[in-house]
Amino acid sequence: MTNLLRRSELALPACNDHMFAKALSCGADLVFLDLEDAVPAGIKEESRAKAITALTELDWGRTARAVRINGLDTPWCHDDVIDVVTNAGNQLDTIVIPKARTARDVWWVDVLLTQLEAKLGLGKHIRLEVLIEEVEGLANAEEIAVASPRLDALILGVGDFSLSQGARVDTNFVPLGDYPGDFWHYARNKIMVAARIAGIDAIDAPYPDFKDLTGYERDARRASLIGYTGKWAIHPDQVPVANAVYSPTPEEIALAERNMAAYREAEAQGRGAVGVDGVLVDAAHVKMAQETLARAALIN
Repeated sequence: MTNLLRRSELALPACNDHMFAKALSCGADLVFLDLEDAVPAGIKEESRAKAITALTELDWGRTARAVRINGLDTPWCHDDVIDVVTNAGNQLDTIVIPKARTARDVWWVDVLLTQLEAKLGLGKHIRLEVLIEEVEGLANAEEIAVASPRLDALILGVGDFSLSQGARVDTNFVPLGDYPGDFWHYARNKIMVAARIAGIDAIDAPYPDFKDLTGYERDARRASLIGYTGKWAIHPDQVPVANAVYSPTPEEIALAERNMAAYREAEAQGRGAVGVDGVLVDAAHVKMAQETLARAALIN
């Protein structure tokens, strides 16, 4: 897990510049200007220019600035990276790589970024996030997760993954028949394990039915229980839900503070564990409490 706050990552089609102001003011931790699936082939170049303008001229406040480039197997990917970094590199925090299949995909973008940063004399290192949305990418998730020191998050992309897997799902990626349990649990958990191996974050999948905030919250909570630290949003209305779900609750903060205080007191008396209200609190509980309090501090 990183020290970055990525509870909500809002998708914003780079071609829809009339949406930019609202998207940047909705409270998302990160907004990514999408040059890939949300942009028709005929307007890729002009959408890239709009993204550069948004990065350099709009007020982003505390929101992290990101761009999702086109896939490495497309004719636009190379220019996406070069044009955006050349013209807006100092205003760009993160590049999102779609449809990563192998660690080499991440390595390629890393090398290109390293060359550009040196050539342009940029005073920062642009981070990477990677979408796992192909069956080959899921199979190689552990290798992908450690492919670059720039990489700080893996993202589950169930849309293209549904196609890659041949899953029979509806437009909200829900199975079209009775299925026991969480249809996407294996993919979610494998990505989570890969992210933890690398010490990076895991971001949960988008939820296309943006009017169904109850369903969005349900999916977000399920992912948070296994360790995800954020979720994609495709509409500004989903952002407050993600921010709430992936923030420590007052009860969690109070429990963390109580356990820390009790353990420190026991430690001062030469003990490595202590009972609190009939429950053992040891070093593992302290680490959990420290993570909770660190997340709370990032938000505040």
